[in-house]
Amino acid sequence: MCELLGMSANVPTDICFSFTGLMQRGGRTGPHKDGWGITFYEGKGCRTFRDPLPSYNSPIAKLVQDYPIKSCAVISHIRQANRGAVALENTHPFIRELWGRNWTFAHNGQLTGYHSLKSADFQPVGETDSEYAFCWIMGQLKQRYKRRPSNWQAVFKFIATCADQVAKKGSFNMILSDGDYVMAYCATNLYWLTRRAPFGKATLLDEDVEIDFQKETTPNDVVTLIATKPLTGNEQWQKIPTGEFALFHLGERVL
Repeated sequence: MCELLGMSANVPTDICFSFTGLMQRGGRTGPHKDGWGITFYEGKGCRTFRDPLPSYNSPIAKLVQDYPIKSCAVISHIRQANRGAVALENTHPFIRELWGRNWTFAHNGQLTGYHSLKSADFQPVGETDSEYAFCWIMGQLKQRYKRRPSNWQAVFKFIATCADQVAKKGSFNMILSDGDYVMAYCATNLYWLTRRAPFGKATLLDEDVEIDFQKETTPNDVVTLIATKPLTGNEQWQKIPTGEFALFHLGERVL
């Protein structure tokens, strides 16, 4: 199984602290050694780093850890391969364009019969069940909305119904974003945490690192994290119930 990490914030924020904890699970404190990736949204663009090496000793992961890229929406993934070889094309997150937006997707779980998830408009590049599911969901969106929609929360509700169908084929935890919204769908384990004033200190579970967010933030900052397992031991993470989804916009939960 893999692990997911997502962030939604109301101001451009770096994810260095949380990513430092996640990358340890990519081969050092966890078995997820078959690649990793992360996408940062910046305006209409996004920059993605991916590597089939274990994240805990990947030079690219070290660069991301030390480089405070600021974003309002981030998706990251560390991989334990079960469908598809250990290869760059099979690392998450996956990205596709629709309605002039970059959509980013990462999945934790294992599906059976996923080759039946076919789309005429979006094709997988790699071999993973995850990318098949993502392409199918994007195809369903394009079929459902013949032109660019205006009610984006309704769009994500529709995506949740698509996720319900995919989840019938196995374990399907996912994080998906269009750069404005960050959506989390839970089949087994996904947790979320919102940090807002008054900010305090946080300590990572997987690395001896502590941060005082009071010194790093303003009173108006709102930052939500989503993770397969809590990354800190002294904060109150909330579990998303099985078969349900959570939608976040600018750090706030909206659905």
